[in-house]
This record gives sequence, C-alpha cells and structure tokens, in this order.
Amino acid sequence: MEGQHPLNASFHGSMRSRDSSSTAGSDAREKIKDCFRKFIAFMFTQVGVGALVVCYAILGAAGFMHIEKDSPDQQLKDVQQWRSNCAEELWNITVNVNVFNETAWVVRVNKVLKIYQNNITAAIHTGYNGRSAEDIWSFPAALMYSLSVFTMIGYGNVIPKTVWGKVMTIAYACFGIPIYVLYFCNMGKVLAQSFKWLYITAHECSRRDDALFEDGEMQTIKRKITVPSTACLWVISFYILSGTIMFGAWEKWNYLDSTYFCVISLCKIGFGDFVPGANIADSAGGSHLKLVINFIYVLLGMGLVAMCYNLMCEDVRVKVRELREDLKSCLDDITLKITMCMNDTKYYHQKQMRHVK
Repeated sequence: MEGQHPLNASFHGSMRSRDSSSTAGSDAREKIKDCFRKFIAFMFTQVGVGALVVCYAILGAAGFMHIEKDSPDQQLKDVQQWRSNCAEELWNITVNVNVFNETAWVVRVNKVLKIYQNNITAAIHTGYNGRSAEDIWSFPAALMYSLSVFTMIGYGNVIPKTVWGKVMTIAYACFGIPIYVLYFCNMGKVLAQSFKWLYITAHECSRRDDALFEDGEMQTIKRKITVPSTACLWVISFYILSGTIMFGAWEKWNYLDSTYFCVISLCKIGFGDFVPGANIADSAGGSHLKLVINFIYVLLGMGLVAMCYNLMCEDVRVKVRELREDLKSCLDDITLKITMCMNDTKYYHQKQMRHVK
C-alpha cells in the first residue's frame, strides 16, 4: 500500500521471511524423517538384513581388533617366564647334582617339568596357543569371532582376554543375536520361495509332456505343490558334502573330521576342536583366506538351514492337514456305515416284531 508506514512494511517483511524459513526448516526435517523411515524399512527387508549382518560382523571385527590386538598379552609373558625358569632350574640341577647320581637328577628334573607342564596345561585351557595377540586377532580371525558370537556357535579357539573385550562381547551378543534371528527368518523365507519356485518349475516341465493344463488348472497345481522334506535333506547333504571336500583338502582332515566340523558349525554346536586356519604351520595369507571362506560358508549355510526349516514346516503342515481331512472322511464313512447298520438292524427288528404279531 502506498500510504503504509515504513516500519510496518519492514515488520511484515520480516514476518514473511521468518515464516518461509520455518516452512523450509520443517520441510527439511520431514525429508530427513522420510529418508530415515525408508532406511529403516529397507534394513528390515531381505537384502537389508543380509547387509546389516555383514556390516555388523565387520564393525565387530574392527572393534575387537582395536581392543585386543594392541593390549599387552600377560599370558604370553607368563609362558616365556615359565620357560626361562624351567631351563634355569634344569641347569642348576645339572650343575649341583652329581652327574653320576642319575636317580636324584631324574627325580628333581621330573619335579621341575611337572610344574612347567601344569602351568602350560592351565594356560592352554584359558586360550593359550603359542601365538601373539597380533597373530591371533587378525581381521579374518576377528570376523570369525564376531560371527561365532552373534550366531551362538562359540568355537572357543579365540577368546577375549581384556576386560573391555569381555564387556564388548556381552554387549555385542545382546544386540547381535536379535539381528541374526531376523536374518535367519528373512533369509529362510527368501531362499524358501526361490527354491519352491525352482521346484514347481521343474515339476511343471516334467508334467508338460504327460498332459496339458489350462491356466486356471495350472494355478491350482502350483498352490497344491509343496517341496518334500527329502528334497531339503538332499540340499543340506550336498552343502555338507561340498564343505567336507573343501575343508578336507585345505586342512588335511579326513572326511569324517571334515564332515563333523561342517555339521557342528551349521548346527551351532561349535566345540572348537576343529577350526579352519588354526594350523600354525600355515602361512598367514592362506590362514586368513580360509577364515574368510569359512565365514561365507557358515553364513550361507545357516541361510540354507533356515530355508529347509521353512520348507519342511510347510510340508509338515500340508501333510497334517491332509491327514486330518483323511481322518475326517474316514470317521464320516465309519459313522455312515454304523448308522446304516443300526437302521438295518432296527428295520429287521421291527419286521420280526410284525411277523410275530
């Protein structure tokens, strides 16, 4: 307006700029919230959960490496001190005891070696394997440790020795196990749907030469077909067989030990008596490669176990439903026959009564 006061004009202008800035800020916040919601929704999809598990394992491996790798290994120092003390005591015994007195020398040496043996045995039970922290906590080894924590395998060949490492393991397991359960369920559904589609496609191809079906009939057949439990057992057996051959060739294990390792890993038992890459004679690069491939093998194998679990549950549900329907029809037939038999008996009885009268 032409007659508007300059102060009023400036006031209205500042209000409009303030409203526009607040609107822009609210739009930016809404965009951020929308992106965050989309990210959360993606992370709960099949692809997102798989990526989340891998990223969680990598982050855990980096964290455990940072905590455990640079920490002083007191156990390694203790073993070195025990070795030095044992050698020194053996030398003192040899110097002080007459070399011709074999009995006294053997008794005292056996006593020293017995103490050294007990110390080493106790150290091995608490995780000592002759390697330094730098050798133990390589990235592939830390990756396998992270996998064994949140999948609840727990090989036990690599354990944290620091206080912060143990605290992080507790927190890592508490957050990682639900993520793994989510991965187990989602990956099982995806693989089950994919395998079921392949099985139905193969079934249709095998039936195509025998009969021609209309589209509606074909859809009815698709709904009725379920993957049998034997097919799931064949898939798991083939996967275990491939792992048996692979780990047997790498680790020089016999086929029984290699099969034993694959089964206890996929069943999440994880005794830890057989672990790939644990051979000290292996080169560092070869050992690390084995650990990475073992990580992939176990992660994919647990997805296959989840797939077989879903397919076998579906097969069992269908068979139980069919059994229930068969039992119902059988009971209906028996009831009908009993009713007819009773009616015939009643009719015969009434006929006899009329004949008597």
